[in-house]
Amino acid sequence: MAAAKPGVAPGIQRRVLDLLVTGSALVLLLPVLALASVLVLVSSRGPVIFRQQRVGQGGIAFTLLKFRTMRTGTSGPAVTPARDDRLTPAGKLLRMTGLDELPQLINILKGEMTLVGPRPETPDLAARYPTGCHAVFAHRPGLTGPAAIRLRDRDELRCPTDAVEEYYLEVVVPAKVAVDLDFLAAPTVPRTLGVIVETFLYIVTGGRIRRAVTLAKPAARIAPAPTAHPAQAAPMGQPAEPDRVS
Repeated sequence: MAAAKPGVAPGIQRRVLDLLVTGSALVLLLPVLALASVLVLVSSRGPVIFRQQRVGQGGIAFTLLKFRTMRTGTSGPAVTPARDDRLTPAGKLLRMTGLDELPQLINILKGEMTLVGPRPETPDLAARYPTGCHAVFAHRPGLTGPAAIRLRDRDELRCPTDAVEEYYLEVVVPAKVAVDLDFLAAPTVPRTLGVIVETFLYIVTGGRIRRAVTLAKPAARIAPAPTAHPAQAAPMGQPAEPDRVS
């Protein structure tokens, strides 16, 4: 018998929901997946699918899948503002619509992710989370989540300084963890479906319908790190592709 995964797994009802929705989505969205693949191929050289280590349930790393949205050979901050120069034209479109995350349906089928939960963090950024914010890593990460919708980079998350990573860790992370932990305190199926509907409305309305979260003002001490920080470890020949700030 296989050993149980550490951390807090979704309940049986949520796991059944994961399998039903994900299995149906993979069939129904095949044309969309094919079109997204073509857009990535014609936008720049490099693989269609980007693979990256993320922190999963119980702090165990797994390989996250997503459509490549950045040019190969690029580097920079481990978080991606909305107007990042490393993004390809197709990548900007895929990120704006959330279609770049669709390959993570495979992660859900494998039991590495769930439909609704905290967005999976990179190991480097996770290790630098502020005190009191690490509890979120006990839970299985999600394809979408309340914080992922209510705190978006192209809205209020535009960093007012050049210290993108510091701003993200000290201002954004406490806010998003608080939102996610509120959901995870009672992750019922109705609440899960509510976040899925919230995500759908956000996508089809271009963000005009959503529940915004107010961020605290950044501390005056936030400043760029003295040395450039590599984005994230990536296999040779692939771009170091950060996640969006959300």
